[in-house]
Amino acid sequence: MIKLSNNYELPNLGLGTFLMNDDAETKRVILEAIEIGYRHFDTAQMYFNEHVIGDALLASGLKRSEFFITTKLNRHHSKAKTRELIYKSFADLKVDYIDLLLIHWPNHDDKINIQTWEVFEEFYEKGLVKAIGLSNFTRYQMEQLIPHVKIKPHVNQVEMHPGLSQVNLIKYLNDHGIQLMGYGPLMRGNLFNEPYFSVLDKIAKKYKASIAQIAIAWGLAKNVIMIPKSVNKERLGENFNASKIILKEEDIKLIDKLNTGRRMYADPANNVYGNFIE
Repeated sequence: MIKLSNNYELPNLGLGTFLMNDDAETKRVILEAIEIGYRHFDTAQMYFNEHVIGDALLASGLKRSEFFITTKLNRHHSKAKTRELIYKSFADLKVDYIDLLLIHWPNHDDKINIQTWEVFEEFYEKGLVKAIGLSNFTRYQMEQLIPHVKIKPHVNQVEMHPGLSQVNLIKYLNDHGIQLMGYGPLMRGNLFNEPYFSVLDKIAKKYKASIAQIAIAWGLAKNVIMIPKSVNKERLGENFNASKIILKEEDIKLIDKLNTGRRMYADPANNVYGNFIE
C-alpha cells in the first residue's frame, strides 16, 4: 500500500484498463484480476468502460472498502458540466465515493486547469472523493496550478518506464509530497527492442522473472504506483507477482541508465486531449 500526503492509502500495484473496449472481455478481465488479487483499478471516462468495471465489481461480491478505483475526467468544461460528469462517473461505476479522481490531460490555458481543479476540491471537501490529482501534467504545468489552489494534488499519473524514467519529475513530486503513478511500464512492447532488451533480459534471468515483471518491479522499487494493463489471465498473474520481486540497487541503477527520454504516448505539453468543451 502507498500512503498519500493526506494519509489515504492505495495499493501500489493496480490494473490499467486503457483500450479495454469490449464489454464482455473487460468484465472477464476485471473478475479474473480480482481472483488473482488485484484490488486497484484504473479507468477514465475517455476509456468508455466505467460502466462495465462497475458491473464487474458488483458481480465480484467485494465490499466497497475492499477495492480502489482511480478514474479521470474527460477534457475540461464549465464548472456545472464538470460536476455533472463527475456524478456520471459515480453512476457508471456504481459507487458512492471515488478513491482517486484525476484531471486526465492538462489544458493549455492555466486558468482552465485551475477552474477544473476548484470543482475537484469541492468533491474532496465533501468526502465524495478520497484523493484528487492530475494526469499527464508536466512540472511546469503544475507550477502554474499549485500556487493558486487550496488543496495540493495528491497524485500525478504520468507515462513511466525504463525508456522514460521521469527522474527529475519524481524529485519535484517528492519535494511537494505528490505521489507518482506510472502508466505504460511495458513501453507498448518496446521493452523487447534494443537498447532495452539486452539489459532487461539479463536482469530477468538473474531473478528468474520475465522482462515485464522486471520493468514493473523497477517502478515499485522507486515507490511509484504501477498500473500495467493486460487482458491475458496468465500475464495478469505474472504482472501481479512482480510485486514479490525485490531488485538489488545495482540492478535498479542499470535500468535507470536505459532512460532515453522516449515517449510512447502523447506529449503533455502538446496534447490534443485537454481541450475545453462547454
